[in-house]
Amino acid sequence: MRLAVAEKPSVAMALARVLGAGTRREGYQEGNGWLVSWCVGHLVEPAGADAYDPRYSKWSYEDLPILPRAWKYRVLPDTKKQFDILSALMGDSRVDAIVCATDAGREGELIFRLVYEAAGCDKPVQRLWISSMEESAIRRGFDHLLDSKHYDNLYAAALCRQKADWLVGINATRLFTTLYQGKTLRVGRVMTPTLALLTEREAAIARFQKEKFYTVELNCGTFRAVSERFRSKPDAGRLRAACVGKPVTVRTVTRRERTEHSPKLYDLTTLQREANRLLGYTAQQTLDYAQVLYEKKLITYPRTDSRYLTASMAEGIPGLCKIVAAALSLPALRTVDIAQVTCDDKVSDHHALLPTAELGRIDLSALPTGERTVLTLIAGRLLCAVSPPCRYAESAAVLECGGAPFTAKGRIVLSAGWRAAEQAVLASLGKGAEPGKQELPLPELEEGQCLNIGDAVLRTGTTSPPPHFTEDTLLAAMEHASAEEFAALEEAEHTGLGTPATRAGTIEKLLRADFLVRKGKQLLPTERGTELIRVMPDVLKSARLTAQWEEKLAEVERGTLPPMNFLSGIENMVLRLVQTYAGVTVASSTLSQSGRPIVGACPRCGKPVVEGQKSFFCEGYYDKPSCGFAMWKNDRFFTGKRKALTRRLAASLLKEGRVHVKDLYSEKKGVLYDAVIVLDDTGGKYVRYKLEFDKRKGRTTG
Repeated sequence: MRLAVAEKPSVAMALARVLGAGTRREGYQEGNGWLVSWCVGHLVEPAGADAYDPRYSKWSYEDLPILPRAWKYRVLPDTKKQFDILSALMGDSRVDAIVCATDAGREGELIFRLVYEAAGCDKPVQRLWISSMEESAIRRGFDHLLDSKHYDNLYAAALCRQKADWLVGINATRLFTTLYQGKTLRVGRVMTPTLALLTEREAAIARFQKEKFYTVELNCGTFRAVSERFRSKPDAGRLRAACVGKPVTVRTVTRRERTEHSPKLYDLTTLQREANRLLGYTAQQTLDYAQVLYEKKLITYPRTDSRYLTASMAEGIPGLCKIVAAALSLPALRTVDIAQVTCDDKVSDHHALLPTAELGRIDLSALPTGERTVLTLIAGRLLCAVSPPCRYAESAAVLECGGAPFTAKGRIVLSAGWRAAEQAVLASLGKGAEPGKQELPLPELEEGQCLNIGDAVLRTGTTSPPPHFTEDTLLAAMEHASAEEFAALEEAEHTGLGTPATRAGTIEKLLRADFLVRKGKQLLPTERGTELIRVMPDVLKSARLTAQWEEKLAEVERGTLPPMNFLSGIENMVLRLVQTYAGVTVASSTLSQSGRPIVGACPRCGKPVVEGQKSFFCEGYYDKPSCGFAMWKNDRFFTGKRKALTRRLAASLLKEGRVHVKDLYSEKKGVLYDAVIVLDDTGGKYVRYKLEFDKRKGRTTG
């Protein structure tokens, strides 16, 4: 009998159906010679600093750096039950081999291996490596299992990344928190450079000096011509006066035909950017919707950083395009240019995001709104990517009036190509043509031709500062951060800050740490976030560190760099960082504020409830006797529904006792739904919560 271990319950259920393991047990499925179980994300993680020495439970500069010699791990309390089930299954005498079926990538390998080692298992392991949850893809994957030894270096690289993040995060966070003696200052290899991008942009906006400029616009009937910019309003006014009632002479006319190539398929980051720009979804919302769609077998693996397909997939693309066109009620494509989307060299662990053939078997309108719109974007992008280019003609004319040159531009579409599919998809989402995409053509003009003008108008404009970051533009900046360093890394698994799968989480962490706030679509650094970047050394706020890590991790993955050599370099960097601040005292600043934010009143004793690192707790929590009231941020009630217990949510629960929340995730059904979360505190050891539903609206809204 073999045991297959998936990363999530929903994936395990899909595997079990294909394998014929149809009997449900406590924490696993059984049947047809198979046991199929699952992790719940990370079941095992590096132990905290105090596991190495009790004195580390209190933060002190004198104890830094903390450099474990023999690494310790812990089973997460919230998921210990599932770990115990997996451990028992791995030790079951009936099981003679194990299949690692966690997500195919660095993190998936790490999740499985840590459980395998913590369980003390030594049974042979094979690896399932798939990018789609369709039954045919699962069957092919199980027909081509490889010995897990082929992925030992991948695991070594994942372990190095995890340990390095621990070393930098633990030591740098404690270092700066003890220096400023205030609230916890979370420092991370990805979080801190991302925050630096935001603060640098805000500094550029603050430095920007707006300048007025003036132009003269001629109304030439069916088109308009504009002068050059003037800094002086009187100068522009004199030109306007010179043009009134005067003819316009056409000096030059140029016409060029241009080709706008079809867009590439989506990777996760591009999908998140588009969903934010078009639909206003946050990166985390888009990832959540995509994950649900994957588990419903409607799209391929979402956490991909590739925008291409392999040549072996080409045969099935025309048929998939027909399914997509029918599902979106669009005309079938006349031609499908598969060469535009295939490139084996640009596909690593996973190919680009695709809809699956399951799309043709469902009622698209029955999906929750969020899932439906994200699926529509992914499906529509496939049609665009394999369609012909868009061809258009650009015209430009230079005219003369009042002794000064004026310019006019126009565009006419010769062949809409992929733009036709794009406009149809946007229309299905209730979106019109995007601003700037519509431009009127110029009339037929000839050099030397004279025209009469209807009017000459003086226009006033101002130069614009750099725009504030939105999630769309921040994701792009994270993806391309330190591009010059990454350009030399041909085999790095990931480039830029973070990975497609972690960038959304990084933004959410910055928000929870009070380093960042949302204002509409804009993301703005707080005073605290700005001050943290001001005092941070370059080594921790530059994307260069990530580039250097990825270069070394790629060597570990290839087997050309021993893992201990990589970690020795990280330890030396941490040691130098700590030594740099020996004997340093810092002036009081925003970072030194020690008062914890009050989020509400304790329902048990009435004292203030304040925000801590891991919970929102009553100020009487440590009294004797203790009040005992604490709302833990990692409470399974929230994490299981893929929602963070934020300060705003905690405040609403404390004030009103209930709060309506959208897009809660159902682990059992794999759908998102809206509900009212009710604070149901009975005075026990742990605070309890319950759900209430609006029966008129139903449970699965998007």
